[in-house]
Amino acid sequence: MIVVPIKEGENIEKALKKFKRKFEKTGVVKELRKRQAFEKPSVTRREEIKHAVYVKKIQISEE
Repeated sequence: MIVVPIKEGENIEKALKKFKRKFEKTGVVKELRKRQAFEKPSVTRREEIKHAVYVKKIQISEE
């Protein structure tokens, strides 16, 4: 459960912004979308490898 402490006289919009930020950090929506469509483990692994190659190219180009 997300708890957002509100100070005396604090604007409700400000409190909502804090709540939204905390909610996004938990990754609930991201996890929900991920679970809606099943992805085979082989496809997931292939995407991880592609990402690793991409990151490696960036690191090499920076040096």
